[in-house]
Amino acid sequence: MEEPGLALGIDIGGTNTAFGIVDHKGTILFEGVTSTKSHERPESLADFIFDTLGEHSFREQLIGIGIGAPNGNHFTGNIEFAPNLHWKGIVPMAKIFMEKFNKKTIMTNDANAAAVGEMLFGAAIGLKNFVTITLGTGLGSGVVIDGKIVYGEDGLAGEYGHIRVVDNGRLCGCGRQGCLETYASATGVVRSIRELESDYKKDSVLLTLENPTSKDVAEASVAGDEFSREILDYTAKILGNALADFLCFSNPKAYILFGGCAQAGKTFSDKVKSYMELAALKIYQNKVEVKISELQDRNAAVLGTAAIVFNGITK
Repeated sequence: MEEPGLALGIDIGGTNTAFGIVDHKGTILFEGVTSTKSHERPESLADFIFDTLGEHSFREQLIGIGIGAPNGNHFTGNIEFAPNLHWKGIVPMAKIFMEKFNKKTIMTNDANAAAVGEMLFGAAIGLKNFVTITLGTGLGSGVVIDGKIVYGEDGLAGEYGHIRVVDNGRLCGCGRQGCLETYASATGVVRSIRELESDYKKDSVLLTLENPTSKDVAEASVAGDEFSREILDYTAKILGNALADFLCFSNPKAYILFGGCAQAGKTFSDKVKSYMELAALKIYQNKVEVKISELQDRNAAVLGTAAIVFNGITK
């Protein structure tokens, strides 16, 4: 029996765009990355990836393309008013790539792609009800119920990052205040450092860095840095309380955390779970796992978008 061809998975983020060639077993044969902002027009991104893959002779073996992006609409193939991207308004991304590569192209939300990656290759193997939480430039969520991604009426379900958790809180890129992603995303964690550092009077490795990141927080906390641990706890408390509320929506078996403070591993997930349990409705207590992605050192969104091509999960 002839082996399936290859899929191109593309993860468009506010900072970088990662892309990769994946086979049907989940092996990433080639990976590339480019600065999203370096491409003034979305067509430039398609040209760049097309040319890069041409250099490695992968284009001829492609059976399809999967794209994960903030506010990616599965039904229309468009990126729609993504606050963390410099391309504004409605961007017909699937159409741009389909015309460039002449291959079937599927668009989905970046967090939905991560969810599919976890379901097929990672921490959600065997789970039918779970939610991925991606802690990147923004905060995304991929909601899986009965083994299927929840897209909603317009293909835009799962915007947990823009559920408001603090009254009159931090200004969000969406134009509102107090959204979860302004506190728990990777960029939200950096805002917490700057917001809380004036109250911290002791030495901390974070205060010696010119531009500390959430990865720095995760690594320093594991190494025992007290301020980093405080930031981690502050983030976990806000996220854990939010996840307790979200239990009432989909009754998941697990939350799977990827990126940002999740890079601190079980230290962070245990904190999130502890705060979630304290705030959860009694019928949900002690039933829900909070797990770290098993694809943390791989590209979950690239694997997920490629997997969608192979498995027809979004059909």
